Amino acid sequence: MDVTSDTDNLEMRLQTLESQIYGERRNKSGKKPVKCAESLARIQAGLTNTANKRERVKILHKKIEDLLKYLDPQFTDHITVPDAMKLEFILAEEDFLLSQAALLEQVSNMQPLLDSNYIRDVPEHATKLQRLSQIHIKEQDQTEAQSLEVKKLFEEYNKMMFLLSKQFTQWDETLRKLEETKGIRPVE
Repeated sequence: MDVTSDTDNLEMRLQTLESQIYGERRNKSGKKPVKCAESLARIQAGLTNTANKRERVKILHKKIEDLLKYLDPQFTDHITVPDAMKLEFILAEEDFLLSQAALLEQVSNMQPLLDSNYIRDVPEHATKLQRLSQIHIKEQDQTEAQSLEVKKLFEEYNKMMFLLSKQFTQWDETLRKLEETKGIRPVE
């Protein structure tokens, strides 16, 4: 890999991008255009050259993979927990694992049911159910209103019957008094 050609390509891209964004800018003296891309490219090239020349930096780059491996939590578990202990953990959870395996087997046996048209049509049925729920709520409201109306009519009916009963009682009393005055004995 040629670092110099990559650096040159990067520098040219940065200069083009910089000129498109900022246009031509000049330094404080106004003579030479300021090019941040050139400065950044030089710094990057210098860091790359320095890193390639230093043996300790090369060794450090090689050790980064080992460092990442050591930082992984599974690596520390692998080192600290022997295989016999892992086996004990698994055997301690044997009942739970067997129950989970049985449940998984039930699910796999029911897979044709889960893939059926009925299950796939659930969203469509859900929208229909939503509409039916709204109709049901509306009808419940209407039923409550109708119940109140019927209750009101029954109250009016009861009042009317009470008044009629009272009127008939008065007429009966009046008739009885008239019959007594005339001497007619009521038929029982």
